[in-house]
Amino acid sequence: MLEVRNLEKRFGKKIVYNNINLEFRRGIHVLLAPNGAGKTTLMNMLVTLTRPTKGDILYQGTSIYDIGDRYRKIIGYLPQKTGYYKNYSAVQNLMYIAALKGISKGEAKQKIDRLLEQFGLSEVKNKSVKTYSGGMLQRVGIIGALLNDPKILILDEPTAGLDPKERVRLKNILSELGKEKVIIVSTHITSDIEFIANKIIMIKDQRILCNNTVDEICASFYGKIYEDVIPMNVVQAFETKYFILMQQYEGNQVKVRFYHPYREQNSWKEVMPNLEDVFMCEYKDAITLKEER
Repeated sequence: MLEVRNLEKRFGKKIVYNNINLEFRRGIHVLLAPNGAGKTTLMNMLVTLTRPTKGDILYQGTSIYDIGDRYRKIIGYLPQKTGYYKNYSAVQNLMYIAALKGISKGEAKQKIDRLLEQFGLSEVKNKSVKTYSGGMLQRVGIIGALLNDPKILILDEPTAGLDPKERVRLKNILSELGKEKVIIVSTHITSDIEFIANKIIMIKDQRILCNNTVDEICASFYGKIYEDVIPMNVVQAFETKYFILMQQYEGNQVKVRFYHPYREQNSWKEVMPNLEDVFMCEYKDAITLKEER
């Protein structure tokens, strides 16, 4: 088990985390928050790239900073930005990563061939990675994180650059790996993880907003998400009074999905909340600010 205990992180006077506590057991744990909320900072601490200002991170009861290299050997990490030797092929880059991880050439070659096949890159494995798309490079990075068969897999925005087919492939792979490993994924895209996450950790205002299953999180919004069909010319007035989650134009009318703590009109249809609804409601100030910029 990986445990975050009484953790505080500051950069100068800026507080990023204020006394947070988390436990990561086998399964898929998702850090869900808008960009800039501190997801990458937490991941950097989990992989020992930076230390907390206060508190500690424990693996099986011992500080990961005391365990040191022995801890780093059991983790796999995909950072948000990765670098490769552009003139090297995927195989050459991965063999280099394997060497850094202390994996023998024979073992590395077997693992690389198997993972390239699993991630759909076998046909291009000997081509220079400078010819790869962003999604292909992302898959190479995930393979690199898996080479040492880590007990803990930490992926920062792993679906960035992946097309829909690749996203499905990755979700299926993570779902299978989560049966045996601790997997920690950061994202701000709810559709990527809604159906595979064992726990969703939402971060807000330097604290953990919730750490629950998708069903538990959505249940907190029962009776607060509605749909209605309104004339197009009243949309602007409606938007000033209610928080609109989605608009769908149908001729001269608009189907709106929106949040309100209780039913005001008989025409409103109560609908089941989903994770995207919750995300938009909890982070509406951050989303509005981003749109205004």
